[in-house]
Amino acid sequence: MAASQRNLTIADIARLAGVGVGTASRALNNAPGVAAATRKRVLAVADQHAYVISPDASGLAAGRTGRIGLVVPHIDRWFFGTMVGAIVSVLRAAGLDVLLYDVGDLDDRREFFEHLPARKKVDAVVVVAFPVEEAERQRLTLLGVHIVAAGGQHAVYPHACIDDYLAGRQAVDHLISLGHRAIAMIEAVDPEQPVRPSGRTAAYHRALADAGIAPDPHLVVTTNWGGVNGAEAMARLLSQSRRPTAVYAHSDEVAAGAMRTIRRTGLRIPEDISIVGIDDHPMAELLDLTTVHQPVDEQGRAAAGLVLDLLRNDTPPVDQAITLPTHLVVRRSTTSVPPIP
Repeated sequence: MAASQRNLTIADIARLAGVGVGTASRALNNAPGVAAATRKRVLAVADQHAYVISPDASGLAAGRTGRIGLVVPHIDRWFFGTMVGAIVSVLRAAGLDVLLYDVGDLDDRREFFEHLPARKKVDAVVVVAFPVEEAERQRLTLLGVHIVAAGGQHAVYPHACIDDYLAGRQAVDHLISLGHRAIAMIEAVDPEQPVRPSGRTAAYHRALADAGIAPDPHLVVTTNWGGVNGAEAMARLLSQSRRPTAVYAHSDEVAAGAMRTIRRTGLRIPEDISIVGIDDHPMAELLDLTTVHQPVDEQGRAAAGLVLDLLRNDTPPVDQAITLPTHLVVRRSTTSVPPIP
């Protein structure tokens, strides 16, 4: 069978061009150490036989696999799906294979960090919006596996994210500027991830303090992420003797659930209660929800760019970071504080 009638390997290209496999690999990867005439001959053979170099082959010269592990705790949520799509588009365009791992709970995550980086031989791991324990980070370092974080945190390793504290301040300061003082917070947490200080929570408390507003613990409810949880949290807030005039929700999905509860109780948005979220989820515009826009797609692309930089340079500064800007988007779910009846 002729070489062009079957799947060619880099060994076939080398044989047809009359060079060694290492020389063929360097020529195809535009690496140094190959004479111009030899490189031209190898490329001509590859073109003649429609040979496309695979990530595995391209990694041979540099000792790399061409595989990236993408670790996600919730693949079925908008934020994570959008982030993953952006990361994958950049890495695949660069000729890298992406291995997607959905680690839905702590046991899954520990299993991943204990076994996969070594067994599957990935060049880098991208974690989406969850913290990596120091022991896990050190294990990856010992294995020579780079780590990059996308969204949700500021880390000691390269990362792309927003400033959650600043986003929270943009939301709460907006409510304060409208004259609200009885401002409730629906704080969202992930029960499957280790508890970490939240910039969105810190922003709420600091904004109230800066405005001279005394904190009221009855106006803070903690719940899990998600719309249904937001609805239940809002019901708890409305059961308090002091009804808030405004609500700050940690995400638009949580805010959407809260809006349902408010309306089902016969209250009006924003005339009776204003509400603001964070994310600028695609449904936020449909709900007329005031929110803080965070560029999820751009964070994913920036994180993927950090991966490519790591693979090119191998030893970037550990504090390499990209912080994407956020901004307030005012819609019809917020207004000035209603008059006291």
